[in-house]
Amino acid sequence: MRTIAAAEITTAVARLCVRANTVLPEDVDRALEWAYFTEPWPLAQETLDLLRQNQFQAWNQKLPICQDTGMACVFVELGQEVHIEGNFEEAIHEGVRQGYGEGFLRKSIVADPLRRINTEDNTPASITVRIVPGDRCALTVAPKGFGSENMSRLAMLKPADGVEGVKNFVVETVRLAGPNPCPPVVLGVGIGGSFDKVAALAKHALLRPLDEPNPDPFYESLEDELLEEINALGIGPQGFGGKTTCLGLAIETAPTHVAGLPVAVNVSCHVTRRATEVL
Repeated sequence: MRTIAAAEITTAVARLCVRANTVLPEDVDRALEWAYFTEPWPLAQETLDLLRQNQFQAWNQKLPICQDTGMACVFVELGQEVHIEGNFEEAIHEGVRQGYGEGFLRKSIVADPLRRINTEDNTPASITVRIVPGDRCALTVAPKGFGSENMSRLAMLKPADGVEGVKNFVVETVRLAGPNPCPPVVLGVGIGGSFDKVAALAKHALLRPLDEPNPDPFYESLEDELLEEINALGIGPQGFGGKTTCLGLAIETAPTHVAGLPVAVNVSCHVTRRATEVL
């Protein structure tokens, strides 16, 4: 059994909050660069260049890539041989509190969804924990802005809707979103499970690097088909037209009931932020 002090969790989360908001992941950076060089529409290419300049300046000046520094979504892979000494969840919240304060990041969380009083420190975080083998604790902070989160959708399709029903729903989600989520977008797609599980699958799918294909050839092919259909919509960067509407998408699945076909699409803008540390 390995012991990790809660204070270590706090320090790591604080670092990750700042890093995720100021440094674009390498796979997303490469996808933006590739999109810029392959985009044939002049206005779309110019817009992509501005997005690339923005992320470079954010990195260079240690400033947020986007003014919406998001809800702090913290994903934890906790080894079953790890003992956390102290209050685990409070350690994560304190890390968010410190990171958003010391990094001068915008605080966007309200304590109650209807009474709308800002907590003023961006807590509480949204925490997802998975118990895994081993004696390590992997922490990923993935801040999620709501310009894109508000464009996300969930549907309980019928089994008879099949693959085509799933494809139609995913493509329709992007079409309805239009320029609102600041395209080009990145999509996390969940298929299966239950009403609550499929939304979690879609959010977790956003953690997979864009250059890492689905391990199942069937779903790898489906990801490619969806990407092609979405980019054929012509929405383009920031909605100005062009072939770059989506930089990439990832599908996660789970077993489901014989009578159901849940599907969820979690929409993220081109600023798909995430940073990971392993303790």
